[in-house]
Amino acid sequence: MKRRDFIRLTAAGAAAALPLGSAYAQKAEFRYKYANNLPVSHPMNIRAKEMADAIRAETKGRVDIEVFPNNQLGSDTDMLSQLRSGAIEFFTLSGLILSTLVPATSITGIGFAFPDYATVWKALDGDLGAYVRAQIAKAGIVPMDKIWDNGFRQITSSTKPIDTAADLKDFKIRVPVSPLWTSMFKALGAAPASINFAEVYSALQTHIVDGQENPLAIIATAKLYEVQKYCSITNHMWDGFWFLANGAAWNRLPADLRTIVAKHVNAAGEAERADVEKLNASLQQELTGKGLVFNQAKTATFRDKLQKAGFYADWKGKYGNEAWDLLEKYSGKLA
Repeated sequence: MKRRDFIRLTAAGAAAALPLGSAYAQKAEFRYKYANNLPVSHPMNIRAKEMADAIRAETKGRVDIEVFPNNQLGSDTDMLSQLRSGAIEFFTLSGLILSTLVPATSITGIGFAFPDYATVWKALDGDLGAYVRAQIAKAGIVPMDKIWDNGFRQITSSTKPIDTAADLKDFKIRVPVSPLWTSMFKALGAAPASINFAEVYSALQTHIVDGQENPLAIIATAKLYEVQKYCSITNHMWDGFWFLANGAAWNRLPADLRTIVAKHVNAAGEAERADVEKLNASLQQELTGKGLVFNQAKTATFRDKLQKAGFYADWKGKYGNEAWDLLEKYSGKLA
């Protein structure tokens, strides 16, 4: 994705900053809220606006979905509570954060499990994804079939490049509110702090933490380069967003409308996947221009550290043999 295309998409995405209105809104039978934690310029919100427009058009205005980006309705944990209570009907959330409610969802974020996107989509559109969706459904939440992409995660720092696992010793790093993240970075010798995404910029700016880890698309759209100096390419975890529906709200929709909504949500998710992959491929050059200094980390040192610390064995025990075997069907042997 070239810079001019990114700027065009950013401008287009600005329309998603406020709840979407339409000529159909007054006659909508089902007016639902969809919330997420990403900036309006992120491909997720650009595709979400297209998705909502397509649903509104095909249902002839019967379903009107309002998009609330950028933590407008609260932090991740706040919005998850709202989804469960029915205060919002749709929400996209990382499986690693959803794991506070559904532990199995974090298995897709096991460190260094997926070498590339081809492996990710084979697993998540295959048996591993089916297993995780079944676990989410047990909590009364309906996951759509296609997980949306967040990307492979990289480590940024205001103090030093992270070249090997040894560079993480006592390093104060922000991680999402998720046991897996905390566990992994402790195993790597770091000092992780669980902070909601809405507070990341200020935590970096005030040096509550010295670094964080996120895909390049989020580093760019959240302007984290303004408060970080180094970006180390580690690809230490892949992360995605489950598109979740409140169970009661989903079941209120007639079957024909559920079919239409699911079709467009899943199509938008696949389009967003392609957007994020293209964007991540071009962003390193752009972020270098913003002042970030990049280095390619020696990832073998991180994997060795995790194995020696018992990280993989511990999490295999937590997930159980069925889930772990499904992960290793795609990742290869980890523990």
